[in-house]
Amino acid sequence: MKSVTAFVGSAHKGGATHTAARLFLDNLESFSDVRGDIVPLSECNLGVCRGCKACFTLGEERCPLGGDRDMLIGKMMASDGVVFASPNYSFQVSAIMKMFLDRLGFVYHRPQFFGRTFTSIVVQGIHGGGKVVKYLDFAGWGLGFNVVKGSCSTGFDPMSPAERRKMEKTLASHSRRFHARLLQPGLQTPSLVELMAFRMARTSMKVLLGDDSRDHTYYRDRGWFESDYYYPTRLGPLKRAAGAAFDWVADRQFRPKVES
Repeated sequence: MKSVTAFVGSAHKGGATHTAARLFLDNLESFSDVRGDIVPLSECNLGVCRGCKACFTLGEERCPLGGDRDMLIGKMMASDGVVFASPNYSFQVSAIMKMFLDRLGFVYHRPQFFGRTFTSIVVQGIHGGGKVVKYLDFAGWGLGFNVVKGSCSTGFDPMSPAERRKMEKTLASHSRRFHARLLQPGLQTPSLVELMAFRMARTSMKVLLGDDSRDHTYYRDRGWFESDYYYPTRLGPLKRAAGAAFDWVADRQFRPKVES
């Protein structure tokens, strides 16, 4: 049995975004091997990130805001699949969703959701939702998830019967794609882009930071300064060579220049 949790960034519990998230989970549960849950972010204590960077340098436990952040991370860690659902407000995610993402800022430095499947759902009134989907999918990738391309549905609240039918069709296809990825092996060989992102990030942590930085000690303690990737994987000759090249380029870019 796979568990999928949808984090909904709308304060309108009877609105179109909640409806879309519920339809998506209902479709998944129809496969009989998935159970779904909705977490309304509007009911959580998030707080507004102060930009103090304590989570980067001292550790996330030193964040002065506290609140429900760790509970929400725990729900993601306990899930096989994660969905971020947001209305399109002013051509971006809702304020609630952005507050949630900002509280996860340290995870973009220290990804941890490897092997789990992610997707996004956006509901808009008129225009611009496609870019919001791209943003959320990129955010999911940065957190370490395997990303299934999200979907955008258009519909005013209340939706017309035609808008509802179109949403149902979109989410039915979306849920099938998500379910298929959910059943695949979680830890796959990284792409060249993923390999480059890891090698550049780990070299910058190694060269620019020291043991007084949580980012540095996190990478050091997990052996990431010496590993091929975030998790054990088998790289072919091409990717091994590319990885070495990425290390070399990153070292030249980040290592302080010695004055002559």
